[in-house]
Amino acid sequence: MKIAVVTGASSGMGREFVRQLDRKESFDEIWAIARRREKLEDLQSEVRAPVRAIPLDLAKSESCAEYRALLEEYKPRVAVLVNCAGYGKFGKWDDIPLEEALGMVDVNCKALVAVTQLTLPYMGEGDRVFELDSLSAFQPVPGLGVYGASKAFVLSYSRALSREVRSKGIRVMPVCPGWVRTDFFERATQSSSSTITYFNRWYTPEQVVSTALRDMEKGKAVSVCGFPIKAQVLAVKLLPHSLVMRIWMRQQKMR
Repeated sequence: MKIAVVTGASSGMGREFVRQLDRKESFDEIWAIARRREKLEDLQSEVRAPVRAIPLDLAKSESCAEYRALLEEYKPRVAVLVNCAGYGKFGKWDDIPLEEALGMVDVNCKALVAVTQLTLPYMGEGDRVFELDSLSAFQPVPGLGVYGASKAFVLSYSRALSREVRSKGIRVMPVCPGWVRTDFFERATQSSSSTITYFNRWYTPEQVVSTALRDMEKGKAVSVCGFPIKAQVLAVKLLPHSLVMRIWMRQQKMR
């Protein structure tokens, strides 16, 4: 059974990955993972492939155990894995409750690693892993400190993993967009002092996902959507991080 597995599939980037993967390729099933079952079930009306709605909260260890059990039961060939589950919170360290800060690490890092490593034994030659990352992976981001650090982890992990699985013919690519209009912002701004107020450029999930799919086909190591964002990535690699943070804080009117 050939399948695609997409976490965070109920909305935003994950949902768009489901749509575009279904248009480009045939699957026996798409396993759609997120917390909201009804949102996952609604996906069936948008795609050709049968959608298996799997409501899981990946911050909980029992959810990863349930996912492991499904893989062991069905023993599918996972042709595509997309890890889109994750969230961020706007605010300085004392604006964000400790449980929220640790929650970002649990979902953005621990759950991503767990799902990836549980899935890899069911993948082989020509199969692909998309790890949803962020422009913030390339620089420290005051006001998004824990989120940015979690995405730096994803970038480093994905790059290393890509080399480790190369001999098996599996491709791993982090997807590092800038600002994207999704439900991310509803959660990011809850209980926040709204320290992040300046957004230089917006992209749509459709743009980011279509770029990621093309970049994977081209064999790119990292997917970055849009020339201005690519230029920013280059700039933050060349400039001292102290200067990058100073510019960022001036843009956000932070002290």
